[in-house]
Amino acid sequence: MRVISVIPNLNVPDIDAAREFWTDVLGLSTEEMNLGWVARFTSPETGAHVQLVSGDATAPEDSVLTVRVDDVDAAYEEVVAAGVEVVHPLVTEEWGVRRFFVRAPGGLVLNIAQHHA
Repeated sequence: MRVISVIPNLNVPDIDAAREFWTDVLGLSTEEMNLGWVARFTSPETGAHVQLVSGDATAPEDSVLTVRVDDVDAAYEEVVAAGVEVVHPLVTEEWGVRRFFVRAPGGLVLNIAQHHA
């Protein structure tokens, strides 16, 4: 599995209410995407970013990280072969992401994803 990036997913009750802090105070002023329940804010200078999640729309649990990989199908095969618990099956979401969730040691839920055009 080749990891491209790791994005923290911070659970917040209201993305709109949290926006000013992340964009104005911390300078993550570029809103790369906003689906209503998840939004990514990025620094235009450094590329540092965070995702705010108010509750995953299609998965049974919220994830603490999104791990972007170059081949999500191969990654899925690897984690299944390793006996890792799959929390959410491999699916292609309507917003163009193919993903699955796993439970890491310590109970943390990770979103393993690849963007598709």
